[in-house]
Amino acid sequence: MVGELLNAAPLLLAATEGAEEELSPLVKVVPGLMIWTLLAFGAAMIVLKKFAWPKISEVLDERQQLINDSISSAEKTRSDADKILAEYRQRLTEAREQADEILDRARKAAETTEAQAVEAGREKREELVEAARRDIEAETRRALDEIRKEVADLTVLATERVTRKTLDAESQKQLVEDALREIDFSSLAGGRDN
Repeated sequence: MVGELLNAAPLLLAATEGAEEELSPLVKVVPGLMIWTLLAFGAAMIVLKKFAWPKISEVLDERQQLINDSISSAEKTRSDADKILAEYRQRLTEAREQADEILDRARKAAETTEAQAVEAGREKREELVEAARRDIEAETRRALDEIRKEVADLTVLATERVTRKTLDAESQKQLVEDALREIDFSSLAGGRDN
């Protein structure tokens, strides 16, 4: 590069010799000044190349390494974040499946409990109906027994009034049984003959 500038200097000098009077002093080509300028520039380049560029290159290399480390760290962080996100999604899916399973079990338990409650209610109702039926039958029997006693007493009383005499125990028993056979107690017992 310095050699090319030195080769170009005589051409510039020859081109500007005719127009030296018209050029300003700043633009005027002075061969000695140009050579010293090129030598100073070359010396500065050599000093820079020997002392400054290695330091600049070292700083740039460190900066490049820092950037590469940051990029690899960011990629590792991103990879870790992707793994955590995948694990989170998997756990979320598992949690949803468990929640669905729990809901299904709860629904089945509720249905079972409801069925058991309905069955228990039906059994209790049947027990109550049966108990009421037994109570009604017992009350009916008791009432029929009372009616029979009343009929027997009335029959004995009516017989005594009609015959105007007192019957002995055997005659009373026979008279009461005959009277009871003639009375239809089945209609009073709801179709049952007791």
